Amino acid sequence: MSLSNRTTPLLLLSATLLLAAPAQAEVYQYIDANGTISLTNVPNDPRYKRVMSELPRSRSIISDRELDPVIARHSRAHRLHPALIRAVIKTESDFDPLAVSHAGAVGLMQLMPQTARRLDVRDSYNPDDNIGGGTKYLRQLLDRFNGNLPLALAAYNAGEHAVERYQGLPPIPETRQYVVKVLGYYRTFLMNARTASSRAYVPQAPRSQGRGLAHSTASR
Repeated sequence: MSLSNRTTPLLLLSATLLLAAPAQAEVYQYIDANGTISLTNVPNDPRYKRVMSELPRSRSIISDRELDPVIARHSRAHRLHPALIRAVIKTESDFDPLAVSHAGAVGLMQLMPQTARRLDVRDSYNPDDNIGGGTKYLRQLLDRFNGNLPLALAAYNAGEHAVERYQGLPPIPETRQYVVKVLGYYRTFLMNARTASSRAYVPQAPRSQGRGLAHSTASR
């Protein structure tokens, strides 16, 4: 079955898959030079790559609390603020680990199959694997663009070669909107983290000198 990623809504894509294969079937994907996505559960060409071993049945949202330890661990490993990773996840998948884009990007941080393989991600639907790969990739992009966050985010969305070709933000409306959106969520999550931190720290009032007060009161 061959579906164009420019004309076929994700809803139709999912419905077609559900009709074509059993719930536990493996699904394979091939994207040709024109950007046409071909999906099948019976690959007859070595260019097909497995993209899922279980079909997503419904939208599944993971809460911030559930992801906190995973995000914190990978953020420390790759020297990134957890708020930035959370902002990318919010923008890419809205915290849906089973999200699949029209272009074939998968999971919380929407990794393309070829990118996932390059990053040694075994299962893009697994939140730990996906966040680990996405965080590693973002760290690589920041290093590549000398710590310039907008350029790194543009590269995450449109590819590093597009950023290098234009020597700045590519003139692609979707990419520019993406950068603005991630940065907006980043600021929001940073403020939330700072607010939570300040609430967690409640300075204690100095202990009163009980005996001194008692003595002074008694002496009056």
